[in-house]
Amino acid sequence: MSDTRILVPSELFAPAESSCFEGTYEAGILKAGPDLYEFAGPLVWQATVTNTGGALLVTGTVEGVAKTSCARCLNAFEFPVTGEIEGYFLLSEEEEAPEDMDDDEFSYLPKNNVIELDPLIKAALLLEMPLVPLCDDDCKGICPDCGADLNEGPCECAQEPEEEPASTNPFSALKDLTFED
Repeated sequence: MSDTRILVPSELFAPAESSCFEGTYEAGILKAGPDLYEFAGPLVWQATVTNTGGALLVTGTVEGVAKTSCARCLNAFEFPVTGEIEGYFLLSEEEEAPEDMDDDEFSYLPKNNVIELDPLIKAALLLEMPLVPLCDDDCKGICPDCGADLNEGPCECAQEPEEEPASTNPFSALKDLTFED
């Protein structure tokens, strides 16, 4: 597994200093909701760590190619992923977080001065995963009766929309109702 730890150099403890870091990340398989995303190769990340006075701000990107199954036709497909890495680490526990930040929006820099990017990279990737993965916006899916891929053409069962019998529709009694002006 690739190293996603950043040992904060001593020069970054001076206000307004920044440093850039980069590396690769072996994501393997990522679960987002009911879907699994596989990354064939390592993802590439880059991060800039900036001292903002009482904290270290981590910003950057992670890029790679994800593979999953289409929610409509169930065929596997690949798509590019670019996630935004963000993190805010207070330099000491005596420092107060900005008033506009909730408790889950910042961390404290560990005593060993090592920032673990792994959770920040995973969060960046999860935010980029689609709620419903589709191989194409116009994917026709599969036939609910025979299971044929409708993207390859119509299936053998050639579904005819069956008309619902009037007796099972509770609103059928209103069909012939006329209104007077």
